[in-house]
Amino acid sequence: MKRYTLYTFPALALLLAAAACTQDDAGFLPEGAEGTPIVFTATGLNPDATATAGTRAPVDGDWEGVQSVAVRMDGTVKAYNVTPSTSDHTGATLTSTDPHYWTNHDNITVTAWWPYTEGETTPPAVVVKADQSARKDFEGSDLIVAEEQTVSYGNPTLRFTHRTARVTVVLTDYTEGLESVSLTGLSTENGNPAVIAPYDKGGDTYTALVAPQTVAAGTAFITCAFNNGKTFAYRMQGAAEWKAGEEYTYTVSLAAAKDPGYTVSEDGKTYEVYNAEGLKNIAELVNEEWKLGINITLTADIDLSGIDWTPIGIDWTPIGIDYNHLYTGTFNGGGHTITGLTMTGSDEYAGLFGYIGSGGTVKNVKLEDVQIESDNQYANVGGVAGKTNSATLTACYATGSVTGTGTGTGSIYVGGVTGDNFASTLTACYHAAETVSSPDGTTGGVAGRNYKSTDDSVITACYWGGNGQEQGIGYNQAGTGGGTEKVTDGNWTEAMKVMNEKLSGTGWLYVPGPDGLPVLEKKQ
Repeated sequence: MKRYTLYTFPALALLLAAAACTQDDAGFLPEGAEGTPIVFTATGLNPDATATAGTRAPVDGDWEGVQSVAVRMDGTVKAYNVTPSTSDHTGATLTSTDPHYWTNHDNITVTAWWPYTEGETTPPAVVVKADQSARKDFEGSDLIVAEEQTVSYGNPTLRFTHRTARVTVVLTDYTEGLESVSLTGLSTENGNPAVIAPYDKGGDTYTALVAPQTVAAGTAFITCAFNNGKTFAYRMQGAAEWKAGEEYTYTVSLAAAKDPGYTVSEDGKTYEVYNAEGLKNIAELVNEEWKLGINITLTADIDLSGIDWTPIGIDWTPIGIDYNHLYTGTFNGGGHTITGLTMTGSDEYAGLFGYIGSGGTVKNVKLEDVQIESDNQYANVGGVAGKTNSATLTACYATGSVTGTGTGTGSIYVGGVTGDNFASTLTACYHAAETVSSPDGTTGGVAGRNYKSTDDSVITACYWGGNGQEQGIGYNQAGTGGGTEKVTDGNWTEAMKVMNEKLSGTGWLYVPGPDGLPVLEKKQ
């Protein structure tokens, strides 16, 4: 079924014409009359008209395919049928088997909307379809409303406005075969999709309807995938507000587009990362766009050499306001190796992850040859994470240098795996090779501090060796640090056995690597 009403004008006019009858001077109908049924005449649809700047452009300008609208008066909702009244369907008559009535000359307040579902008493929330690639689904995502409008007898006109915004993308400068175009990074408020497949209008033009929302600067909101496997993203240059009833057109030169290095699931909750730029972009999503709970999966080895790393889940303090960017999703390294992680500076939380918050889970992570250093006097420095708070780390390891160099009165927590294990769980993790060091005594081969809050901090089957530390935990306030053990002779056979016992049922295990250190592998 077609319905083309959606893009006729930014404001649709419904003229309500009542049948003629004799009225008395007081404005009431003759004694004994039951009232006059209100018949709606829908006009004003001109397919040749053009939209004013910044408003929704018309498409077909007819009422064909629109079957019913809802009209609410005095708290009562009536469904009105739509019947095209002209040969070109630009006009329509709206009638009902159970209509509203005029009972006098007084003004009335009316709310009307479309589409309408039986039983509704108010216009529905603005929720659009995730797949708008078919015309019917694109058009089916629009909602129009005439909200609390006052109409008078003899001139009962309702003006409808669109409740969605329209985003149009025009692509230029590409030669590869285009596989798909998506709008990404969208607001999921009220259950709206984070990713939308737009309607292909032809001529490299794609359009979609979205709920009104604000898009932050830097958001990768247009993603193009090509047949050769490459994916390119276009980022919002400045913050934008998409308003209801307006159309926003973006002309994108793919010659200047960049591969974001990741793909996003249809629900917008899971990101699969396949290169270093992707991992850096993911860190920006968490730290700058508040996507704290997204799930992240590596699908390839990552070389971060030459990349100025900002840890995932950092804590930062803008001028005058405090914010905590705690990563609370699930990060699955997939057994892929991250190499070349280097960060120096004054970060309070330093590591691949800066700060992992409540419910955050990091697993199956392989970090090799890290060089992590912070001179912050309150530094939390770890090979995997600077700090974990009510979080879980399983089957994670790091090799390389982890260092805190800060001085002053603050406490510094430095560990081969995590700097501060605060009410969190570490299982089958290790650090080896090079050094773990700081000027403070709260430094350990595995964790700088193991701290109990309302929940226990539990470290189980975690090891360290060859990193210059004599203690697995620098400060063990929790009293549950018996799960750390030092490998003194370079033989990790027993350590692998114990760690693999704790990984039973996870589908992962440690095997001897070429240098004798355990290497994480997926069970075959």
